[in-house]
Amino acid sequence: MGSIHLGQPWPLGASATARGVNFSLVAPAATRVELLLFAQGNAPEPEQVVELDSSHRSGDLWHVEVEGVGIGCCYAYRVFGPLQPGRHGFNPSKLLLDPCARAITGWDVYKRAEAVGAIPNTASCLKGVVTERDRFDFSAAPRPRHNWQRTVIYELHVGGFSRGTGSPVSPDKQGTYLGLIEAIPYLKELGITTVELLPVMAFDPHDAPAGRLNYWGYSPISWMAPHQAYQHGNDPLQIRQQVRALVTACHHAGLEVLVDVVYNHTCEGNQAGPTLSWRGLDDRLYYHQNAKGDYLDVSGCGNSIAANRPLVRRLILESMRCWALELGVDGFRFDLGIALSRGDELAPLDNPPLFEDIEADPELADLKLVSEPWDCGGLYRLADFPAKRIGAWNGRFRDDVRRFWKGDEKCCWAMGQRLSGNPDLFGNHPAPLGRSICFLTAHDGFTLADLVSYSQKHNLANGEENRDGDNHNNSWNHGAEGPCNDPAINALRERQLRNLLSSLLLAPGVPMLLMGDEVRRSQGGNNNAWCQDNPLGWMHWQPNDDDRALRQFVQRLIALRHHLCGLLNPEVPHAEGTQLRLDIPGHLSREWHGIELGQPDWASWSHTLAWSLSDHRHGPLLWAGLNAYVTPMDFQLPACPAGWLRVIDTSLPAGQDLPAQPESWTATSAPVASNSLMLLVAAPLLNGHPL
Repeated sequence: MGSIHLGQPWPLGASATARGVNFSLVAPAATRVELLLFAQGNAPEPEQVVELDSSHRSGDLWHVEVEGVGIGCCYAYRVFGPLQPGRHGFNPSKLLLDPCARAITGWDVYKRAEAVGAIPNTASCLKGVVTERDRFDFSAAPRPRHNWQRTVIYELHVGGFSRGTGSPVSPDKQGTYLGLIEAIPYLKELGITTVELLPVMAFDPHDAPAGRLNYWGYSPISWMAPHQAYQHGNDPLQIRQQVRALVTACHHAGLEVLVDVVYNHTCEGNQAGPTLSWRGLDDRLYYHQNAKGDYLDVSGCGNSIAANRPLVRRLILESMRCWALELGVDGFRFDLGIALSRGDELAPLDNPPLFEDIEADPELADLKLVSEPWDCGGLYRLADFPAKRIGAWNGRFRDDVRRFWKGDEKCCWAMGQRLSGNPDLFGNHPAPLGRSICFLTAHDGFTLADLVSYSQKHNLANGEENRDGDNHNNSWNHGAEGPCNDPAINALRERQLRNLLSSLLLAPGVPMLLMGDEVRRSQGGNNNAWCQDNPLGWMHWQPNDDDRALRQFVQRLIALRHHLCGLLNPEVPHAEGTQLRLDIPGHLSREWHGIELGQPDWASWSHTLAWSLSDHRHGPLLWAGLNAYVTPMDFQLPACPAGWLRVIDTSLPAGQDLPAQPESWTATSAPVASNSLMLLVAAPLLNGHPL
């Protein structure tokens, strides 16, 4: 190795130069830093130790340029500093991972347990790898840039989607970034526009109870490096290229790629956890703590990132630019994102500086941004989420739609609000485009098939005596817990699946589907499969006839939504009642009904609801009747001059419930069977277009 130079404070992390590599590290409270260079990722001892004194410091950054090394160099840091009362971060016995490393090695020797305490972990630490930092080639694979109104999100797990018996993916590529490329035709056929990937930033699979592995990935060990277990092969220099290949293939197929990012906490846990990176650099900087040095936790994972601080915000923005500009992804979903709006002492901020920085960054301006609006500290900000460009997961939509179809009381009015764009939550106006992400299921909770098959969670396989997972699921087994052979129960469950999916995809807002819901994927009643890296947590690739029938229903339902998306746009004026604004082009009127026209029943005991959309030129365009009651109901219909088509009737057999060529409906009323939904569409809207 060659000469040592002072180096530059920017860019952060390790970057190749004309004569070697420049290393830059944020460590504001450190008194001394050592850069350790290794011959390879599993080496037990460093080849060279480079000591950085105060001359290698610029403000809060330590930097050095090393000649004679380059791409592929493996490195780690040792950081020294005062260990004052209440501080528990500086631990020079631990080698630390660079938070800005674009790739990680050393997984074969990594031992999480040896990162705790005072025993040196030199032989078992993770190392950063110097990589290229090229920009994604958007000229060859431009972003699809679907507008929010046409967006249909599909949440999937990279490691689980392409695995399992019957998978269309090559056996050696199952569970990898490259394997997901081979499954893209399935996603395209389904009709979705956007894939949302569960965490693909490197996480610690060993952050789990004994005998378990962390499968979902909500335990980040890096915000820059892709997760190594999803790589095809073992070369750490190829992993970024494989992520780019996946994004490129998705772009060529017209699919956007969102990644689920966990910026609210890290895998280092609380004070008793391992020292792997952030804690050893400056835990007082990165983590919310009280005056005594106790970690403050609103993540449920032992620590909470202090995203209000400038250097922490810089790191998060650097991570977002890495994934958006270097790897090409199209947006982010922030896990427990509202936690990032907390300031010192966890005080909620109305103008969180992180979100202001994100929205002011022109290089991030064309991204789709989504967040959970809640955290584990009780903060829940849906309509008033403190960032104008970030859409929020609408948990109220999930709960109210589930409760309506479950047959709970006091649900009709809330169901009407969800089907009309949530005006009760957004100041008496439908949620602005892109602000409400509507969903019924997600990775956390029951799958759709389990939602209609289990009244209780069944999480014993997780090894926590069924204590984990949510106890309030608004689920209903319809008469038997789990799989059963009763034809009546199974038929009712099939109708409910279609009722729920139709409610989701016919509502204003941005719909999100969960991996495998379209083929009735079950987790056996497990509503917290975070540690189930097995068929329980994988995609269902052996569909039976009923599974295939539901998938066809979902395909046609998504096609119908795309066809009618202009009518489901929350930003098109919708007057309530019969008064049309003739002076506003495209103005629509929504009218609520019960079994009689214009007479909705909002009583607490009501389980039926109907609505119609009209415009001043064509009259009624859509009519939908929902019957969550135990007996059939006959609904009066508004007259449609152009003629009605019956597009959906969930009480009919598979294939007829949403036919490719809907039949005309000439009756003046609509008999809606118990626990069923019917949708009529004015014939000119489809114009013979097959679904």
